Amino acid sequence: MATLEQHPFTKLLDFSQHFDINLLDNVIDAMYHHTGVLQQVAQEVLTNLVDHPHAWTQVNVILERSMYLETKYYALQILEKFITSRWKSLDRNQCEIIKKFIVCLVIKTSCDPARMKREGVFLSKLNLILVQVLKQEWPKHWPTFITDIVGASRTSESLCQNNMTILKLLSEEVFDFSAGQMTQEKAKHLKDSLSAEFPQILQLCLFVLSNTQNAPLVCSTLETLLRLLSWNLGRQHAILHDIFHSNLISSLVEFINVAMLRNVALKCLTEIAGVSASKYEEQFILLFKLTADQLKKILPLNTNIQVAYAKAKDDEQSFIHNLSLFLSAFLKRHGQLLEKRPNLGEMFREAHSYMLLLSAVEETEIFKICLDYWSHLVALELYKDNRFSNSSALKRPCRQERKKLYQDVLSQVRVLMVSCMAKPEDVLVVENDHGQLVREQMHGTDATTIYKTMRDTLVNLAQLDSADTAQVMIHRLVNQVNGAEWSQRNLNVLCWAIGSISGVMKKDDETRVLHTVVSGLLNLYEQKNGKDQLNVASNVMYIVGQYVNFMKDHWNFLKAVITKLVEFMHLTHDGVQDMACDTFFKIAKECPGHFVRVQVGEEAPFINEILNTISTVICHLQPQQVYTFFEAVGFLIRAQKDRDVQVHLMERYLALPNQAWDRIILQATKDTNILTEEETLRQLSSILRINISACRAVGHPFVVQLGRMYLNMLNIYKGLSQTVSLAFQNHGEMVAKHPLIRSMITVKRDILQLISGWVSCSQEPHMAAENIMPSLLDAVLLDYKQNVPAAREPEVLRTMEVIVNKLGVHMTNNINRIFDAVFYCTLDMIGKNFEEFPEHRVHVFSLLHAAVSQCFPAFLYFSPEHFKQVLHAIIWAFRHTERTIEDRGLQILYTVLQKVAAEEVVSQIFYQSYFFEVLQHILAVVTDTSHTAGLTMHATILAYMLAQVERGKVNVSLSATIPANNLVYVQVYIASLLKTVFPYLLDVQLQVFVTGLFSLNQNIPALEEHLRDFLVQIKEITGEDTSDLFLQEREAALLQAQQKKRNL
Repeated sequence: MATLEQHPFTKLLDFSQHFDINLLDNVIDAMYHHTGVLQQVAQEVLTNLVDHPHAWTQVNVILERSMYLETKYYALQILEKFITSRWKSLDRNQCEIIKKFIVCLVIKTSCDPARMKREGVFLSKLNLILVQVLKQEWPKHWPTFITDIVGASRTSESLCQNNMTILKLLSEEVFDFSAGQMTQEKAKHLKDSLSAEFPQILQLCLFVLSNTQNAPLVCSTLETLLRLLSWNLGRQHAILHDIFHSNLISSLVEFINVAMLRNVALKCLTEIAGVSASKYEEQFILLFKLTADQLKKILPLNTNIQVAYAKAKDDEQSFIHNLSLFLSAFLKRHGQLLEKRPNLGEMFREAHSYMLLLSAVEETEIFKICLDYWSHLVALELYKDNRFSNSSALKRPCRQERKKLYQDVLSQVRVLMVSCMAKPEDVLVVENDHGQLVREQMHGTDATTIYKTMRDTLVNLAQLDSADTAQVMIHRLVNQVNGAEWSQRNLNVLCWAIGSISGVMKKDDETRVLHTVVSGLLNLYEQKNGKDQLNVASNVMYIVGQYVNFMKDHWNFLKAVITKLVEFMHLTHDGVQDMACDTFFKIAKECPGHFVRVQVGEEAPFINEILNTISTVICHLQPQQVYTFFEAVGFLIRAQKDRDVQVHLMERYLALPNQAWDRIILQATKDTNILTEEETLRQLSSILRINISACRAVGHPFVVQLGRMYLNMLNIYKGLSQTVSLAFQNHGEMVAKHPLIRSMITVKRDILQLISGWVSCSQEPHMAAENIMPSLLDAVLLDYKQNVPAAREPEVLRTMEVIVNKLGVHMTNNINRIFDAVFYCTLDMIGKNFEEFPEHRVHVFSLLHAAVSQCFPAFLYFSPEHFKQVLHAIIWAFRHTERTIEDRGLQILYTVLQKVAAEEVVSQIFYQSYFFEVLQHILAVVTDTSHTAGLTMHATILAYMLAQVERGKVNVSLSATIPANNLVYVQVYIASLLKTVFPYLLDVQLQVFVTGLFSLNQNIPALEEHLRDFLVQIKEITGEDTSDLFLQEREAALLQAQQKKRNL
């Protein structure tokens, strides 16, 4: 900083001296054309200069005298910053002078077409600044702005073009970007004002479109018109009168023939077509007819749009995209107008033919638009009609006629859905860009969203006509088997489509389709080899995995499927093995009872055969696949309700891992050093993970197996802990990267996961607390506390969280002990900064939340120092920069406040000691823009705290000096606190804000918006004129809210 203060550049920040334009040019030059220290100093000076309260006074001098465009642009940045943050601090005369200066500069720059083109960037910035002024001045202090700009636009084409840009920017600021930039009242007022001026702007647009051949001007006018239409048509349908009683529609249709204008013209028509108004039915039909006539000239119906799109230029592709939007919007809103009129039948068929052609275009966004229409048509129009018709005693002929009208279209849509079904989440094996079959996981992607929409659409199509759906699918399968349409992709999409409508078709149709499909796929499997065969196998598994409910009624089919899945588990490709295991898992979870009952024609339950062949089944599987298989079998074990039989099955089920476990334990009793061998640790981890998977599926009955291993597990945990601790003490934190130490830590983590896994599904919390917890806490807690920070396992925190959440009040007596061992030392670890120990940070607050929620009485016996430490940890959490920690901190605080309120005596002590401390920190995050993501919880907590005061639940005096009414005292405290932090806010602003906190504390969404308004206000210094804050209107609304709250 000393270097900066001594640098000549800093003279720019001294406004007691003459402002040196040449020096500013040099600083700008250093910023853009130099590097190193000089550039850093220049950047810091320029940043400070923008924020200087007097910098705006030199803007006109800079713009007049500087020879550099970069310097002039920087001057505009200074002006923009001043207008957005300090405009209200000026008197009216100063405002008028600046406003006139900006307007003159805009006119001067935009009246000359050559200059406007040459200084385009500069003019764009000027336009933005003028819009910022308008947000401050219009309409109160500049009521004639729209009239002025409309009148000026008629004098010069270049000026008119720039004015259109200004109108577009203003409408974007008002309708798109007002949230978070303006208060609710101001945004509403500006929207209403701009909507009221729409007819005047529309007349200007019509004037331009009718009286100029200047293509850029027409384009700019259409862009402005598009924005205004999109925002105003939905707000006031009266605009349709002006539109349909002018030549706008015909002009827009004519512009479709002009390549430069057709896209924006079609967008404008789309906005108009997307509005419903019964009184203008004839006009909407005429709009569509005129547009369709032009469309057939540009893109005849016999055009292969899929091929045309692939070869088209960018603007031509955009036209096809916009065409899909137009057709979709019109048919959604007005499709029934075409249906009801026989003379429009040809137009109706052509519109849907275009939609089918557009649906074939291989571009995701276009397909999504078309899919959205087909989904709307099938689900909201025809399927709804079909259900009503079928359930009605008197079937309405018009509904049957409607179904018949769409019959051919829907059949083609079925073919479309079946031939290009998107990839579902279940599919694991896909072909990559290199032609290789690889495993792929998909969650929450755009593709899965498309799949869900396509699935729902096909489901409705199948319910409308089950036979036609079955016929389409069988026909395409036949062409796969005979090779006519064979390809991996074609087979994939067909099977994804078949799998998507499980349980939807009529029973006979579904049986016919499924038997045909599975037998056809198995034949295809025998025909193919290599990756083609693997692809067929993955599709077989996908289909059977989707039709589990069907297999519940067909045991022989189910048994054959399981046999085939076991065969697939031995294939070498891990993706296919993964899918085989996952499909077996799905079937076992959905219908486990079939495996433990003796089926017709069988001598014993099928589970016996599975248990007898476990070693053979898993011999080629990878570890993770083994765990999946064991978890699947665990569901079958759980389905056996006879306790004795279940125990016997479990012994056979876990015989392999138990034999390996017993062998290691026996060796360890002779020589504990075996537990420090890499291979032993690997085996232990594998055994434990098999048990974790088994426990997750079997549930509480797994206690038998847990009891068999429990004490030995804890002994292993203690032994490994001692070894790991000693290694950290002797070699430092770097030893954590050593493979052997990492393996030991992994085994410790697996032990904890197995125990916490059983506790989470335990049905006897009292037994678990008495028999399982004491020895576990002895083994884990002291080890965690005494270890160096790097050796403390975050899994311990997670385990304690799971246990406290599950066992609840049974753990109350242990909370103090747990916190003493793991909580305070973890706080010391994570409190140094916001980055280190991320896992510990998450889990320690999850543990705190569990303890507060389940065992709050334990905290009442904490020492004052420890309770204060807990509260400060909560405050630290909700002021954290990481969203997860912030959210958890807010949740914990809200829970604490609710729990405290339920303790009559303790609550008063809490309020007296901590009420204002908590309130101060909550207000701090409320007014911190980096924490706006948590604003809903901020509002919830504030509402709760203030409601406690308002309802008289806070009986103790909150004033530390003199007795006072708590409600009044809290209101004064909040206003005083905020005045200290934001001294430039007016008293009336603070008064309205505080009033709102209390008036809206029963309406969280309204209170949240109230807080957002305040965030807007604190960004700007306010002068005497507060009219655009609409404080009187806001105050009246708050009083009304307060009265409504009292009535409730």
